[in-house]
This record gives sequence, structure tokens and C-alpha cells, in this order.
Amino acid sequence: MPARTHTLPHPATPGSVDVRLPWWALALPALAFVALLVLILNPVDAHATTGDPAVTHFVERVQQIVTR
Repeated sequence: MPARTHTLPHPATPGSVDVRLPWWALALPALAFVALLVLILNPVDAHATTGDPAVTHFVERVQQIVTR
């Protein structure tokens, strides 16, 4: 039994591109950019977390290897 295929309501014309983004596809990157910009402009609000010394040591080693 063959599967039924859905047809497009408006067939695409050759050479045209119709791409529609949802509202959040533009809003979320813009919101992230603004949040990072605020953190850069006001670094008092950005607090460093105290991490595990093993993780800190690992990150330092990776940084040393990359800079060589």
C-alpha cells in the first residue's frame, strides 16, 4: 500500500526562496547578546564561582598546551 504524500499549498517558483523564522529565532540570540553586553559593561554583577581544584588544574593545563 503506497504512502500518501502531502502537496504544498503554493508550489515554489524557480529561483525564489521563502524562509520564515519564528519570532524566538531572532529574539533569543538578541537577548543573549544584550545579557552578555550588560555583564561586560557592569562586571560587578558577574561573580566567579569557586570550582573544584582538579577542574581548575585541568583548564590551566589545556591553556598551557594550546599556547605552546
